[in-house]
Amino acid sequence: MSQPRQVPRSLHLMSFIGATCMTLIGVSQAQSLPPPSRTVFKCEVAGKVVYSDSPCLGAKQVDVEPTRGANKATGKELTGADVRRERQREGMAEAVRPLTGMDAKQFNVAANRTKLDAGTKAQCSVLDVQIPAAEADERKVVGTDRQNVQAQLLKLRQQFRDLRC
Repeated sequence: MSQPRQVPRSLHLMSFIGATCMTLIGVSQAQSLPPPSRTVFKCEVAGKVVYSDSPCLGAKQVDVEPTRGANKATGKELTGADVRRERQREGMAEAVRPLTGMDAKQFNVAANRTKLDAGTKAQCSVLDVQIPAAEADERKVVGTDRQNVQAQLLKLRQQFRDLRC
């Protein structure tokens, strides 16, 4: 009769690590992260300036544009896959611009909203008009009226974010 073969401990350990990694991958894919945002708000909280992608009362919107790769001393440009995809989308937007009349930013917004249902798209279109109007009102008014306008603007910005416009 032959003796049962023993499995080396290292094989058990490798099997355990593999199973753990697969579980972590499954969990990370199951969680839904919010879409990346280039909208940054400058807020004052308890006398300190805070930057966030979430709007706050009296927030100032900060225009941010990330870098698109670093140039080495050799003259070669280093870009990641995300920058290459972004440039490809911009090229596509320019190619179809005569048909759509949209620039690259408008095209990107429209592409991102294709996943939304018709009702949400309509709400986003309304917010696209209401938010700039409320921002213009905020710049014009002073005193207690300004606080009311800021509260309305905060509500609009939160709705825009919640809808994933």
